[in-house]
Amino acid sequence: MRKVFNYFLQGLLITVPITVTFVVLIQAVLWIDNLIPLSLPVDLPGVGAIELPGFGLIVLFIGITVMGYFGSVLVAAPLFSFVGKMMEQTPLLKVIYTSVKDLIKAFVGEKKRFTKPVLITVTHDPKIERIGFVTGYDLSQLGIKEKKVAVYCPFSYAFNGQLVIVDADNVTKLDASGTDMMKFIISGGVTDVN
Repeated sequence: MRKVFNYFLQGLLITVPITVTFVVLIQAVLWIDNLIPLSLPVDLPGVGAIELPGFGLIVLFIGITVMGYFGSVLVAAPLFSFVGKMMEQTPLLKVIYTSVKDLIKAFVGEKKRFTKPVLITVTHDPKIERIGFVTGYDLSQLGIKEKKVAVYCPFSYAFNGQLVIVDADNVTKLDASGTDMMKFIISGGVTDVN
C-alpha cells in the first residue's frame, strides 16, 4: 500500500504542473479569444458544421501586431500620440494608463526593469533577507535624497509584489538572470536556478 501511495504522489508531481499549466494557458487563450467573439464555422464530413474557436485570437494578434508596426514605424503618428496624451491628461485614466504602460515597458520595452536581481536585508536582528529587483536608483523625485534604492519584491505563487525602499548598503547584487530569479521567487523558492 505504501508503494501505491508513493506512486500516486509521484504521479501528482508529474501530472499536476502539466495539467495546471495547460488549463491556465487554455483559459487565457479562451478569455483573449472572447475579447473579439469571432469563430470560424468549419464543415467536417460526417460531423457537420462546428464552430472553431481561436479566430478572435488570430484577429487580435494581427491587430496588435499592425498597431505595433504603425506605432514603431510612425513614432509620432498623430492618432497614437493624441490618444496617449488624452489618456495621460484624464484624471482617473491617467493612473491606469501610465501604470499599465510602464509595467508593459518593464517586461517587453527597450528599458526592461526586472533584470537586476538583488538580495536585500530587511532586518538585521534576526537577519532576514528577501530577493527582489532594483527598479530605481535615483529617488530624488520622491524627495528621498539619501543613498537608497527602490527594490520590487514579487510574491510567491502570485503576479503581484511589494516595492520597498532600502539603504543601498543593504542590497547585494546576485549573479543570476532576472528570468531565473523571477521563476525562483514566484515558485516560492522550489524552482532550481541554473
